[in-house]
Amino acid sequence: MKAKSVVNESEQLQLAIQLIKLGARLQLLESQTSLSREKLTKLYKELRGISPPKGMLPFSTDWFLTWQPNIHSSIFMNIYFFLRKNTNVTGIDALTKSYQLYLEQSHSLDLTDEQPAGDEPVLSLIRAWTLVRFVEQKLLKMESCTTCNGSFVVNSYDLHQNYRCNLCHIPSRAGKYQKDKKSSTKDKMALDEAR
Repeated sequence: MKAKSVVNESEQLQLAIQLIKLGARLQLLESQTSLSREKLTKLYKELRGISPPKGMLPFSTDWFLTWQPNIHSSIFMNIYFFLRKNTNVTGIDALTKSYQLYLEQSHSLDLTDEQPAGDEPVLSLIRAWTLVRFVEQKLLKMESCTTCNGSFVVNSYDLHQNYRCNLCHIPSRAGKYQKDKKSSTKDKMALDEAR
C-alpha cells in the first residue's frame, strides 16, 4: 500500500481552502483536488459556516453571450490568456490567479459607476471554470471586434465577419437591469424614510 504524503495532502488542503474562499462548489473541488468528498464537505462547512450548495453546475454557453456576462467573461478570458502566454502558470493556478485579477478589475469597475461594489461578482468562479472548459472544448472562442479591436467571447459556430462587440454595439435593453435596480433601491430607501 502506498503511503500518503503529508506535504501533498497539505498542498491539496491549501488549494481547496483557496478555491472555497473564491466561491468553488464541491464539483470543482473534487475535480481539482485529491481530497475525499467528506473532507471537502467538512472543510467547506468550517470555512463558510453552511453546507455546500447542491445542484447542477451551469452547462449552457448562452449565459456567456448575453450583454453584461459577455463583457465580464471577456475580461476574465483576456486575463487568463495573458497569464498563460506570458507566465509559466497553468491549470488550476492559472484559473485562480486570473479570477483573482478579474475580481480586482470587477471591483474597480463597480467603484467607477459611483455605487458601492456589489457583494457578488457577475462572473462566479464556477462560471469562470466552466468558461475555460468551453473554450478548451472549442464551444466558445475569442473574436476581435472590428470597431475597437478588443477580444470578446463568442460562439464558435456563429458567423463573425464584421463582428461588433457588446460595448461598440450596445443592445437596446442593456443597462435596464441596473436602472431598475437603482430605482428600486431608491424606492426602498424612500419607504424606509417614510416609516
